[in-house]
Amino acid sequence: MKRDYPERPIVGVGAVILNHGRVLVVRRATEPLKGEWSIPGGVLELGESLRQGAEREALEETGLQVEAGEVLEVFDRVIRDKAGAVRYHYVLVDFFCRPVAGEAHAGGDAAEVRWITLQELEDFPILESAASVIRKGFARLGGEPPANRTARSSSEPAGRR
Repeated sequence: MKRDYPERPIVGVGAVILNHGRVLVVRRATEPLKGEWSIPGGVLELGESLRQGAEREALEETGLQVEAGEVLEVFDRVIRDKAGAVRYHYVLVDFFCRPVAGEAHAGGDAAEVRWITLQELEDFPILESAASVIRKGFARLGGEPPANRTARSSSEPAGRR
């Protein structure tokens, strides 16, 4: 399936992996968002359920076997080129996930992984859209999310992550 300049939107899944008051983030090794920090995730494969896709992507990118729980967020990510043509169009479904086995390490489309706390998130160089869904994950754990402060990013393209 062609990811850039697709004929139709592509379904993607994300894993907001929380453990011991920290969330696991990945630095993207490929486009879109190469070099940027985000949550683990990728494209749903034929025959997979959404939860199975999130669990597979988490394992591939982080080395962690996770259990995907409730949906935290559903939205589009549309990136246009300079001429205005749609270069990428994803419909993303992000899940609250808990690790059940493994040790975190970068793999697949991730160049680096890092555990960060909710407090560290507020000064972390991650798109606000990704930070927002991470805050929802922390809130799901019963922690109060900070009052919508903006995570740093040089620019945030339309959509998300």
